[in-house]
Amino acid sequence: MRFSVAVRTFVVSLAVAGTVVALRAAAPPVLTEPLVGRQVFPTSNWWNADVSAVPVDPRSASLIDFISGRTATNRTPVRHLHPDFGPPPYGFPYVVVAGDQPRLPLAFVAYGSESDSGAPGLPGYPIPDEARTQPHYIEGDVIGGGTSGDRHMLIVDRDRWLLYETFATMWNGAASRWEAGSGAVFDLNRNDRRPDGWTSADAAGLAIFPGLIRYDEAFGSAEITHAFRVTVRASNGYVWPASHAAGTNASAAPMGARLRLKASKDISGFAPEVQRIFRAMQRYGLIVADNGSDMYISGTMDARWNNSVLNPAFNALTADDFEVLQLGWHETIPKAPTNLRILR
Repeated sequence: MRFSVAVRTFVVSLAVAGTVVALRAAAPPVLTEPLVGRQVFPTSNWWNADVSAVPVDPRSASLIDFISGRTATNRTPVRHLHPDFGPPPYGFPYVVVAGDQPRLPLAFVAYGSESDSGAPGLPGYPIPDEARTQPHYIEGDVIGGGTSGDRHMLIVDRDRWLLYETFATMWNGAASRWEAGSGAVFDLNRNDRRPDGWTSADAAGLAIFPGLIRYDEAFGSAEITHAFRVTVRASNGYVWPASHAAGTNASAAPMGARLRLKASKDISGFAPEVQRIFRAMQRYGLIVADNGSDMYISGTMDARWNNSVLNPAFNALTADDFEVLQLGWHETIPKAPTNLRILR
């Protein structure tokens, strides 16, 4: 890789043992950069599939009962939706970087055998130096990540259109290195799925970023055309498109299960941005991606969110407004015919 002094900024720091030179990308990292108009995974990807006509699973009612907390002797509990995002420190931050952002090695301390050391031919992760010293780069909003919580870090390379995601991320100052529990790299131009049995930065083995509710989409002029990430308190194995299990509770839904807001649910009384979110739930649904609080819907950390609007709107919906779709469903995309003969 060649570096032109004219288009790079060099940061030089002197250390006792010698001279340390760090390169900075020409374009600085941008937190929560709007990506409207960029296609996140192909339209044929599972996150972008229209599931409005997919059959309901025969176990839908019992799975919704479990999510709601109902038992054979107590049929009264209900589970309300909750927006698991908002202004800092709530939600998933993400940062967009240039293709020349320097890539750094990452030490995986938990799931190294199921983690990616980088993109093919591009070792390392393009972690901005600002993530060590500034907030808003890592989930939980602790500078450098801290030592508790999920601490996801999501990085989008806008030029190569690659997505880097890490779990349990932290800057280890004593060792002068970045560490993570696991990490995965996704080519946003492709539909590559993790190997069966592999995790990612998420329990289900899925990418996180494509399942987030983003401010630029909610307040945009177009419809939202992808599913959202949802958590449940317990799970049972996994089904496609997930690749990794995080529980064995026979009463619970598996990782990768899809929930769809019922078409009969009247959403006309909500604010326009909320209606846009709920319409996406009716058409693209929710995908179970991690264990956590029941019916917590994931979105971006963004100072512009107004939780005085989001919280009561989401709370107006319950798990009973949803149905579980046929477990393991996925679209069958016809392959192009081969060995054709032209008849004259």
